[in-house]
This record gives sequence, structure tokens and C-alpha cells, in this order.
Amino acid sequence: MLREKFNTAMKEAMRSKDRRRLSTIRLIMAAVKDRDISVRTESDSKVGDSEIIDILSRMVKQRFDSIKAYEDAGRQELAQQESDEIDIIREFLPRQLDMSEIEAAVKQAIDQTSASGLKDIGKIMASLKGEYSGQMDFSKASAMAKDILS
Repeated sequence: MLREKFNTAMKEAMRSKDRRRLSTIRLIMAAVKDRDISVRTESDSKVGDSEIIDILSRMVKQRFDSIKAYEDAGRQELAQQESDEIDIIREFLPRQLDMSEIEAAVKQAIDQTSASGLKDIGKIMASLKGEYSGQMDFSKASAMAKDILS
């Protein structure tokens, strides 16, 4: 399904002559194809949408790191390009949960796993990752769980 969205978005970007969008979508497709090739050696299948979402999330994180590096070096125009790419990549990601939704999910996971202390963080995070993959920043969720349990 996401692959079809990429192809459609690429065609639209070509028609509208939006070079930045076209370039970013091509980067996404290249990253997915690269992952397909690495998986092909293990089996005869392509990666699914859940793994594509993981790839897109990593791409967003890489661009945030690049933005910080560019801003530290005083290269605002390159930081802006990275920011534009983040906006384009996020169009293909599921909606991200806000802090109040993350907090509710963490509390629910604590109740479901009967977590009683910091030693149960792994159970909580496994529960959250199974249910909210691609929808939340798990580092924030982990920090929140530690605050609640301590």
C-alpha cells in the first residue's frame, strides 16, 4: 500500500515539477529498494508496510540529526532543506501521538503488564511497541514510564 502511495506521489511531483518533493520521494524509494535487496538474500519476499514505516522513521531521525549539525555550522539553507524533506517523509507516516496520548498509552501499558518498578520497563516498552509501532517516540515513552514508576 505504501509503495503505491510512493509511486502516485512521485508521478504527481513530476507533473507539478516539484523537484524537492520528487527528490525526497526518490530517496524514500531507494531506501525501501535497498532494504528489499538485503532481505531478498534471506528470503524471496519484499519488506512490508510496517518495515517501510520503520525505514521512514529512521530517515526522519537522520534528518533531525543533520539539521542540528547544519545549524551548529551556521548552514541555515541546508537545515531548511532537511526540514522540508522531513515534512515530505512525514506525509507517509502514520499520525504521531502527542504527549497526552503517549502518557495515556504508557499508563495503560503499566496496568496491562502489572508493572511495579523500573525492572518492568522492558515489558512496558514491548507492549507499547507491539501496539503503537510507528506512532510514537519510544524514547519519550520510556522516560515517561520511568518517571511514573519511580
